[in-house]
Amino acid sequence: MRTDLDPTELGAGPFYRLLTSVVVPRPIAWVSTRSAAGVDNLAPHSFFTVACVDPPMVQFTSVGVKDSLTNARETGEFVVCLATEPLFEQVNATGTDFPAGVSEFAAVGLTAEPSERVAPPRVAESPVALECRLEQALTLGDSTVVIGRVVHASVRTDVFDGDPHDGGLPRIDRLRPLARLGRDEWSTVGELLEITRIRYRDWPGHYSAPTA
Repeated sequence: MRTDLDPTELGAGPFYRLLTSVVVPRPIAWVSTRSAAGVDNLAPHSFFTVACVDPPMVQFTSVGVKDSLTNARETGEFVVCLATEPLFEQVNATGTDFPAGVSEFAAVGLTAEPSERVAPPRVAESPVALECRLEQALTLGDSTVVIGRVVHASVRTDVFDGDPHDGGLPRIDRLRPLARLGRDEWSTVGELLEITRIRYRDWPGHYSAPTA
């Protein structure tokens, strides 16, 4: 048995809460921007993913018009920092609806570290920062998909397993990323599962449904 739900009948708010309870876990873009007036802003956005491989692009969605979107449009730049388990409370606190003239860095007690290629600062306490230039802001209904080209990546050396110039990659147990679930729930990495992708020439055949 299933329960069928029509988005129009249920309404935007209830259906949004349903979506965020089933589209899980969602990685968090901890977005740093700087306003045209020079005020630094920091906010978490849980509609976040990679948008393009070559050139490298990432995207986050602003539900409504928030400071991250306004600043990115005004200046054409933003930084995505990794939201990590040790910074759980600070990440949540930066979601507070502070007035536009208040910097979340100062309010929450985080260190604003200069970026290499863009004006908005990085979160010094975060192990990863992706410095971006605005590629496109696509309005969809009440939300805006913000796409940025990654022009520089700054990753703390101790999270790597090997030389990144020779194929070394960050270890998930050293990154310790946070993710959003439904309601007021968050998640950490938890149990890891590993499996390699199956090439067609190696297809085992046992996934097929039995024939009559």
